[in-house]
Parts: sequence; structure tokens; C-alpha cells
Amino acid sequence: MRRNRKAPWSRALVRENQLAVDDLIWPIFVIDGKDKQEAIASMPGVHRFSIDQAVARAKEAQALGIALIALFPNTDPEKRDEDGSEALNAENIVCRAVQAIKAEVPDIGILCDVALDPYTSHGHDGLLRSGQIVNDATVEVLVKQAVLQAQAGCDVIAPSDMMDGRIGAIRAGLDAAGFQDVQIMAYSAKYASGFYGPFREAVGSGGILKGDKRTYQMDCGNSDEAMREVALDISEGADMVMVKPGMPYLDIIARVKREFMVPTFAYQVSGEYAMLMAAIERGWLDGDKVIGESLLAFKRAGADGVLTYFALDMARQLSG
Repeated sequence: MRRNRKAPWSRALVRENQLAVDDLIWPIFVIDGKDKQEAIASMPGVHRFSIDQAVARAKEAQALGIALIALFPNTDPEKRDEDGSEALNAENIVCRAVQAIKAEVPDIGILCDVALDPYTSHGHDGLLRSGQIVNDATVEVLVKQAVLQAQAGCDVIAPSDMMDGRIGAIRAGLDAAGFQDVQIMAYSAKYASGFYGPFREAVGSGGILKGDKRTYQMDCGNSDEAMREVALDISEGADMVMVKPGMPYLDIIARVKREFMVPTFAYQVSGEYAMLMAAIERGWLDGDKVIGESLLAFKRAGADGVLTYFALDMARQLSG
């Protein structure tokens, strides 16, 4: 075994898994305003960008070979309400960002998150009635949100809400509206996790969340349940599936890929990013080594790609 490890060229020759730039999906947070960048305290190196700045970042991402970016809004508090009605505004920040990026960078893929938490005053992914999330009424709103994003130019609809039946309803809604070619990447195995805190700060929902999301997101002790969730989403028309969070759920990624053989993605979530960056900034870990190692772990587990806040830095590194 040691003979194959003796030199860089030999190790590269026999390496079983490789990380490439086109494995990376870069999440971008967008805000209102012009020529603005806002640092996110809990995510060192990550910023919210005004739309013009997001366009510039999309150009940079494409130049580095990143094929797909994901847009997440930070909605002004005064535009949030109980029903998340801003999600259905054709002029909301996500729709305007999609249109602006497609006008300047038409060949880059754009993924849009479908859920109500960036728009609700209570921070939940669905409609809240008498302290309970109502599934079917939420799905009706999500279908309208997905169609609106497709009309703006979104390429990949990514429902992250974990409502039952939403993939089939969204697929039917997209098809009926003439968007048969718009893909669906389902957040199929999305766990109720403590690793989402920095993301909630980034989109402005962390401080307003009432209760938690354990009634509709998955329990972290369950694996077989994730397989049932994935099977349902595939049967309803999902083109791709996602496991979220990433590193604490490598076993789920491996099971999904092995059992279903569908395009499978991992989300290296904000808490994973924050942990690594905290140690890197203190000199406890070597960033050049651990970032690549953490991303390669997803590939080894079976993921076809990774949503990661390290995407731009990793793309620069892979591009030499």
C-alpha cells in the first residue's frame, strides 16, 4: 500500500474521490440597497450583498467555474408578516436579484430556496395558526412562491420547508405554468438542528423565531425516516435531493446515494462553516487543509455536489 502513497503523482493517480469546482454551489445572501456589503458576525468572511454586488459576485463565481449559485434573502423587518406575504411579491428581493443576475450572467445557474421563514414575522417555514404549522395551506403558498421564482428566471427550485406533499404540488404548479424544464432540488432530509443559528442571523429570522421547528423538520436520531422522506420526494417529481446539515449526517448522504442512486447534494451549513472558521482564525486549524478535507468527505460519502460558504475560496484554490 505504501508504494502507491510514495509521491504526489502516485497518490493523485489512485485517488478514489476528487473535488472539482463544478461540485460547488455558492450561497449568496441578498439585501436591499445599492453598493452595499454587510458582514455577518457569526460567519466570518461571509457578507450580505445588495443586488448590484450580488451580480458582481455571480460574475466572479462563473469566471472561477462555479456552475450554480443559491440566493437567500434578508427581508426588511417591516415587510415581514404572519403569512409571509412578501414571498408572493413579484418585486421581492429574490425575484429582483434573479432577474438582475440573469441579465448580466445568463449562463450561470440560479437556485432559489422555497420556504416562508425569510418572510414571516414568527420565523417559521410555514403558516402558523394557533401555535401550529398548517401543512396544506402552507403548500398552496409555496406553489405560488415557486412559480413566481421560475417566472423571474430561477433554474432550480429548492423547497426547504419540509411540508408533506409539497414536491408533488410544486411540480404540478410549475408544469401547469409552463415551467416543465425548471428543476427541483428537494431538501428531502432536513433535520431540526442546532447548526442553523448563523444562517438565521444572516436572513434575519433568528431573533424572531417563536418556538422551534421540530414538528416539521426531522429528528436527528432518525435514519430510516430520511429514506422514506427521500422516496416520497422522488416519487413526487424531485430531480435531485439534499441532506442538511452535512457533516453530522454523512451516513444519511451515503444511504441516500446507495439506496436511490439519484443526484444527491449536501449542505455544509452555517454552523459547520462557523466552527471551522473560528478554529482557523485562532490558528488552531490549517484552513488550506481542513476546508478541502471537509468538502472531500461529502464526495466520499456519495454527494454529487455541496452547497458551501467556502465555495469561492475553494474554487480559487482548485483553479490554482
